[in-house]
Amino acid sequence: MTWTVKRSLFLTYAIGLLSLALLFTLVLFFSHQDWLPGRSEPRENPLAYTVSSPKGETNQSSSLRSMWMETGYVPPKPLLNLSSQQVEDAAGEAAGGIGGEARTGVMGLGDSMSTNNSLQKEMGVGGKLSAQPYRYILNEPFKCRDSTPFLILLITAAPGQADARNAIRQTWGNESVAMGLGFVRLFLLGKGKSSDIFLQSSIEEESRVYHDIIQQDYWDTYNNLTVKVLMGLNWVATYCPHASYVMKTDSDMFINTEHLIQKLLKPEMPPKQRYFTGYVMKDCAPIRNKDSKWYMPPELYPSERYPTFCSGTGYVFSGDTAELIYQASLSIPKLHLEDVYVGMCLDKLGIVPVHPPNGIQFYNYRVPYSICTYKHLITSHQFDPNEIIKYWNHLQSNKHNTCGR
Repeated sequence: MTWTVKRSLFLTYAIGLLSLALLFTLVLFFSHQDWLPGRSEPRENPLAYTVSSPKGETNQSSSLRSMWMETGYVPPKPLLNLSSQQVEDAAGEAAGGIGGEARTGVMGLGDSMSTNNSLQKEMGVGGKLSAQPYRYILNEPFKCRDSTPFLILLITAAPGQADARNAIRQTWGNESVAMGLGFVRLFLLGKGKSSDIFLQSSIEEESRVYHDIIQQDYWDTYNNLTVKVLMGLNWVATYCPHASYVMKTDSDMFINTEHLIQKLLKPEMPPKQRYFTGYVMKDCAPIRNKDSKWYMPPELYPSERYPTFCSGTGYVFSGDTAELIYQASLSIPKLHLEDVYVGMCLDKLGIVPVHPPNGIQFYNYRVPYSICTYKHLITSHQFDPNEIIKYWNHLQSNKHNTCGR
């Protein structure tokens, strides 16, 4: 075999190896990208932004969490701990003007997830709330003046979701489901875009008609959801501290309120104390992928595992727990993942979320509809307003179906 032939074979072999190595590298790279065409977005629930950690990391993560809590770590002062008016003023100064468009552009709420610094500003994390941080734009302080409700529904909703609020009022959020036990329905809202005067006027009119909207002076964004829930807990502690139970849920949920009241909370029994239940999430770790919507920077939460918490799609707790969680939150740096943060408060209080006694009844995903399934669940996720009305009416018209039980 001539030298020329040997050299050609060697070059062919080397090029083949390099090509295989390059192909393997590309496969590894693209398999970790969330932006590839055709990749579906994850469901907006805690299962999407948490992953299980190895069991052996429990002690390490616990000690890390304790260290973080005890050292009083405080990142740079967050922008969104201010009221919305203060934020507008600050943004206007930075833009060199006071126009609504300039303020919106400076805030950049939708595009600020790329760096840790901007993430901290958007999430309003790291700081601690004062006891009464935001003024009320709309309030219902006398909801519990004449009676003590058995159940309060705290429903997070965006300002523009009037259709969802109306669907809930007609269905699982209607007072008739409580069967005379005492029932309060409240929609929790922040402040929408300052330039949308018509939207705010329509919300105020809606409030005058239904008296079930609590709105406060903070920006209504996904990353302010923790603020929204804490404000709801503070409302309960301030205006309705003797309520037996509270449920926090979202405006795209289907809730079998009757099953919740009769089969889980059992009005004939004395109300529980320091009680918290829902879809229990245990042994979940923070996502460190900066491209994820649920990215958790290690400098904000260094532990390798979250404390046990319940999915924010719907959880239920005893009335006394509302004030306990809110008071605990005043000493814990704020994070943007609301259900994780509430779990941190429970962890500090020594309250362990428990599973419902009859197995899984809270679902943080959409359960395929059937009469017999929906008669025995409490929560199902991702419904539009028309679907809520459709399935609720169908369930009510078939509520006496025994389903073979």
